[in-house]
Order: sequence, then structure tokens, then C-alpha cells
Amino acid sequence: MIIFQKMVYHKPALLEESITGLNIRPEGVYVDVTFGGGGHSLAILRQLGKKGRLFSFDQDIDARVNVPDDPRFTFIHANFRFLRNFLRFYSIEKVHGILADLGISSHHIDSMERGFTYLEDSNLDMRMNVFSSNAAADILNHYQAEELVRVLREYGEIQNAAYLARLIIKLRQNRKIKTSYDLISGIQAFLPEKNRFKILSRIYQALRIEVNDELGALKDFLLQVPEILFKEGRIAVISYHSLEDRLVKNFFRSGNFTGHVEKDFYGNPVVPFRLINKTPVIPGTSEVSDNIRVRSARLRIAEKI
Repeated sequence: MIIFQKMVYHKPALLEESITGLNIRPEGVYVDVTFGGGGHSLAILRQLGKKGRLFSFDQDIDARVNVPDDPRFTFIHANFRFLRNFLRFYSIEKVHGILADLGISSHHIDSMERGFTYLEDSNLDMRMNVFSSNAAADILNHYQAEELVRVLREYGEIQNAAYLARLIIKLRQNRKIKTSYDLISGIQAFLPEKNRFKILSRIYQALRIEVNDELGALKDFLLQVPEILFKEGRIAVISYHSLEDRLVKNFFRSGNFTGHVEKDFYGNPVVPFRLINKTPVIPGTSEVSDNIRVRSARLRIAEKI
């Protein structure tokens, strides 16, 4: 059996904690729904026996370069919101464990042509799937004011989003917004020196979430998990901002996105999962010092009841 990897984007966040949390069975069937650089997948493969199987999803075609040469492994070039459909295509009805690392990879940030960073003058793209239609520039140039306010307020949690939306609309009346510097130069009035990078990070987060429908995809994915997991199967999810973490927390707790726990006729809670960790696992100081990008990572693990 040969396992190789041509390129590793970065050391995966909370690698040992997430793999341990899955409680891997050597002959089990597992899914890594965010393959990326393949680090988590390789760690799962190391714990699988000859009859074990691993399916890994990634909507980014670049991830193919990291696919291991291993007969137990199947790569699926698709968004994880289509989890159930693709597993059924491979005659898989249930699995023993699922892992999701929701953060964008260092590969995305470091590939300037992908437009995920404001630190260089790059095209405002931000598509994780390069074959999808809307890029960040399309949103900035074509969304109406109320749509821009919604994106900036809901996904970036930006105060005074209406003022920022007005600046963007004024900017695009003179010229199309194509690059990061086009955007930044036109919204200087919204970027005080003290909080400049924090605000830009939130703007970029909001645009990225809208471009890729990240929260919609996460909801679609989570709703399928109770049906797909075997009893006592586990799911481990690593999130990087409060919007994702809140959805995961509420769903693990209650089986819905409000966090409200339904009860049966006798007053017993009706929930699909048992929480393995009631508070999220966070990276230690040594991991953060090795990779500052994991500092906001939060790991939650649940077991199917």
C-alpha cells in the first residue's frame, strides 16, 4: 500500500484532537468533507485497516494534487452539501465518522490570483469552486444597497454597514471594482488606522461567505448527518468564526439551528447527538505559535445517539 502527497497546504488545525475525537474503527467508513491539503485525511488513513474506507470531498479542483494513491481512498470533487447524494452513488448509506475543517486553506490565502487576501493587489475572486459563477467583484459591482448591507451586516458583523454600502456604490459609479486595491482605496473613510485590518478582515469574510454560500452549505450538510451516521458514529467540526460555530453548537445540542431542544410526551429531550465536548477544544499556545492562522479554530465533537 502506497500513500503519497505531492503538496501539503499547511499543517491541519487541531489534528490530533480531531482524529482522536473521531474514535476511529480500523474497518470503518469515514468521510473528510473538506479535503484541502489532505492532512486530516492522511491521519485518518493511518488509523484504518485494510477494509477501512475514506471518502473525501473538496469543491476546489486544486485539491486533486494532494490525492493519495491508496485503494481505500476516494476523492469526490464536490461541495459537501451534496454529501448524501455522492455517498449513495458509491453505495454507502451510513458511515462511522465525519470530519469537517471549515476554514479556508493557506493555499487559498497564499494564491494571490484567488483573491482571498487584501494584503496584495489581486482580483476580487474568492471562489472556492473556480467553475462557479459569482465572484466577489460581481457582488461589489452589482448588488443593490440593501443586499450589500445584508451581506456586510450578517456575515461580517460590520457596524454601520449601510454607510459602507453607500461608499461601495459611489465607488462603482466611477469605475468597476476589480481588485483589492480598487476596493480599499475607495473605502478609506471607513478604515480608521487603529482597526484597519480588523475591519478589512470582516469585509473579506462577508464577501467570501456570500460568494461561496458557506453558511447555506454548512446547514445543508449538517441536516444530513443524523441520517448518515451509524449509531455511536461521531462527527468532528472545526470552525473559525462565530457564525459557523453557533450553527454547529446549536445543531449538535438540539438537532436544529435555533438551539431549542424539543421534548417528547414525557418531557425527555429529543436530540440526535451526545456531546463529546461541551465546550470547544481550542489550539494550544505551541500550535498557534507554529501557525498563527489556527488561533481562532474551535473544535466540537458529537456522537450519534
